[in-house]
Amino acid sequence: MSGITPTRRVRHDVRDGLMVMGFSLTSSCALAFVLILLTRAGS
Repeated sequence: MSGITPTRRVRHDVRDGLMVMGFSLTSSCALAFVLILLTRAGS
């Protein structure tokens, strides 16, 4: 692993973690929105 410092690896791990959290938040909100639309359309 020449050229990759531990600090850089940690930053990449943090960035990847933030991307996963952002994707999770977005997909959860989209699913909630779809469920709200389905329940309103059904009633």
